[in-house]
Amino acid sequence: MDIYLVGGAVRDELLGRPVVDRDWVVVGATPEQMLAAGYKAVGKDFPVFLHGETKEEYALARTERKTGRGYHGFAFHADPSVTVEQDLERRDLTINAIARHQDGTLVDPFGGVGDIESRTLRHVSDAFAEDPVRLLRVARFAARYAPLGFTVAAETMALMRRMVEDGEVDHLVPERVWAETRKALAEPAPSAFLRVLRDSGALRVLFPEVDALYGVPQRPEFHPEVDTGIHVEMVLDAAARLAPGDALVGWCALTHDLGKALTPADMLPRHIMHEQRGVEPVRAMSSRLKVPVEYAFMAEVVCKHHLNAHMALELKPATILRLLDTLGALRRPERLETFLLACMADKRGRLGSEEAAYPQADFLRACRAAAAAITSQPFVDRGLQGPAIGEAMKKAQAQAIAGVPRPAP
Repeated sequence: MDIYLVGGAVRDELLGRPVVDRDWVVVGATPEQMLAAGYKAVGKDFPVFLHGETKEEYALARTERKTGRGYHGFAFHADPSVTVEQDLERRDLTINAIARHQDGTLVDPFGGVGDIESRTLRHVSDAFAEDPVRLLRVARFAARYAPLGFTVAAETMALMRRMVEDGEVDHLVPERVWAETRKALAEPAPSAFLRVLRDSGALRVLFPEVDALYGVPQRPEFHPEVDTGIHVEMVLDAAARLAPGDALVGWCALTHDLGKALTPADMLPRHIMHEQRGVEPVRAMSSRLKVPVEYAFMAEVVCKHHLNAHMALELKPATILRLLDTLGALRRPERLETFLLACMADKRGRLGSEEAAYPQADFLRACRAAAAAITSQPFVDRGLQGPAIGEAMKKAQAQAIAGVPRPAP
């Protein structure tokens, strides 16, 4: 049997990036031979095995053919006669269709090395159009590699547009859309994810609430970038800089201004009450994509209360305490951190404000610490019972917040 390192490991080696996972393809072997060699079978749809010591995945070389709509509609064929070139041909992008033999020789039948050098995301073959998840993957790879100068090849973008027009994207299940989106939000340039989806036409299908933000004007004295869609792109990238790899902060950044698409035309470019208007589309997106409960909760709170964070230095102590209670931040301080990072990204996601100070963050952290220091024991010692204890604690917490020094706005 011949064994080849394939996919992302080869790509990242050639890019000089750390290799996280190593996947292998085995040519010329049967499942029985793999088992006899000590590998453990784990594949359900096609023969995949785990190495006995490294636990890395070894898959038998295979081909595939389209049998139906969506990403489930494939039949796989694996036997010792399938070559490594045939296996590589079924992959999505040329940069992922490079193999390295055990002797170090590269197998690059589709020009992946050249596309790495030219920083191009290009599909391997027209079979790309058979799997709609691949459109999302291209957008996610753009979010990862845009800082290195990668762009989508014109012919690949044209193919992706045809996929949208043909309705192939309509068959994506929510779980796969969310899985790719979550990964993209953790990449260094998630704005590229949006741009690729928008350029292909997929954004209006998969994220109509976000697509509706493009072309919506904002007041230039607060938003020199003017276009709300561009603002959201900038907020996403600011979030990626502030909280690298944190998809939760990224999700809050993506959804924080959805209400601006619902502002009545006669109010533009002002967006009074956009925080309240945004709650319904945030809930709709979270529900449709079946996002985790914490993601849905935090996105809604950031949508409703990000202006309160911006105005924190002017808020009454009781209002600050209600905000902390809404977040559940006295018991879960990490929620306050997520909230503050998303709000700071909103502040910095504007032309000319990329490094803007945000004293509101440290002030609200100090307020949380002051309120959390209040315990029930002194009130129990005074003989208070039941609801009276809670009321006394709220009053003491508000007083503690009132004593936190406020930096100059």
